[in-house]
Amino acid sequence: MGRDMRIWFATGNLHKKRELESILIKDMNVPCTIVIPKDTGLKFDPEETGNSFVENALIKASALYELVKEPVIADDSGICVDALDGKPGIYSARYGGEGLKDAERNDMLLNELGKNINRRARFVCAMVLYYSPYRYYLAQETMEGVIVESTRDAKGSGGFGYDPILFIPEVNCTVAELSDVDKNHLSHRGKAARAIAKFLNGSSNDF
Repeated sequence: MGRDMRIWFATGNLHKKRELESILIKDMNVPCTIVIPKDTGLKFDPEETGNSFVENALIKASALYELVKEPVIADDSGICVDALDGKPGIYSARYGGEGLKDAERNDMLLNELGKNINRRARFVCAMVLYYSPYRYYLAQETMEGVIVESTRDAKGSGGFGYDPILFIPEVNCTVAELSDVDKNHLSHRGKAARAIAKFLNGSSNDF
């Protein structure tokens, strides 16, 4: 892989950009620059019409590739709750409708789950490194945990989205209580990004 490789990231989320930069460049020493559409004023808002995280990641990757004709990373992620048959899943960011705040979505999920004793849930991330419609590398990973019992058990000020209500037993805290370093190590997105990084570091100059 060339030392000056530019990789586009198909997102408008600056938090996600910083997270990916931290994993790929700082932790995994991938020699690249990460650029998102808004960095260059590029309008990018594809409609996510897929039926899975993988399909939506590929939709975003291919849409941005058609605009820039350079390597693209795209991801799609969400929370899947066993007792809710995997909901909200791919609709996690739009759960309950547009315009809701994260805390409101968290309250809605907790209310829907109620007193169900099965609290198992996971964050899922599908991430694709897209070179062309015929060449791409895909990784899908999870972060396993349990949904907290109620809103009073939602803890932590870090992260975003459903992080305060997913408790990770192995570290005895919610995702929102993790440090950035620990989250990058344990998270679904961190695991998927490291898989992509290993591929990039091993790809030599093929791309």
